[in-house]
Amino acid sequence: MAPTDTHPADAHHSRVTLRVNGSDHVLDVDHRVTLLDALRERLDLTGSKKGCDHGQCGACTVLVDGRRANGCLLLAVAQDGAEITTVEGLVHDDGSLHPLQEAFLEHDAFQCGYCTPGQLCSALGVLREAAAGHPSHVTEPATAASSTGPVVLTAEEVRERLSGNLCRCGAYNGIVDAVADVCARPAPPNSATASAAPSAAPSPEVIV
Repeated sequence: MAPTDTHPADAHHSRVTLRVNGSDHVLDVDHRVTLLDALRERLDLTGSKKGCDHGQCGACTVLVDGRRANGCLLLAVAQDGAEITTVEGLVHDDGSLHPLQEAFLEHDAFQCGYCTPGQLCSALGVLREAAAGHPSHVTEPATAASSTGPVVLTAEEVRERLSGNLCRCGAYNGIVDAVADVCARPAPPNSATASAAPSAAPSPEVIV
């Protein structure tokens, strides 16, 4: 459907452009709609899961402008123009899995799989944060103060940085092993910390 000049009919809706996994989507949304509900109910991207709906379980974790965030705590209207990556956007253009997805399979890092999309997006955020040198609560103060390079992701670092993502099946050991595995792999272009967005932006899809 082509964009139109029609504006929302009332003061409780706004037209926003959500750039999700490299594609622009123009939506008229109620100001109370969360990003999670917009992704699931308006864009049919159901990978991000609704767990607690209170920002406590991490099942809805997505990346917003490269940083991980709980989709259930963000209003869709406030994400106008933001670059959003969901678990659906981790697969490469040729259909191959992201290294993190491969590692989760190899290390049995899930059981029921409900929390896995949030775990994957959060883990990708962790890799980017560590590569940028961002310390965590367990990073040694002296190391955090003096280091200008990446933070080494020990098992303790991974557990701390992923502590906001709960797994009721208890697959934590596999999750830590999977992230550690990806950290130990060579980093070719478009690997663990690369964006999954396609090179060319398609035409916006207007969803009223």
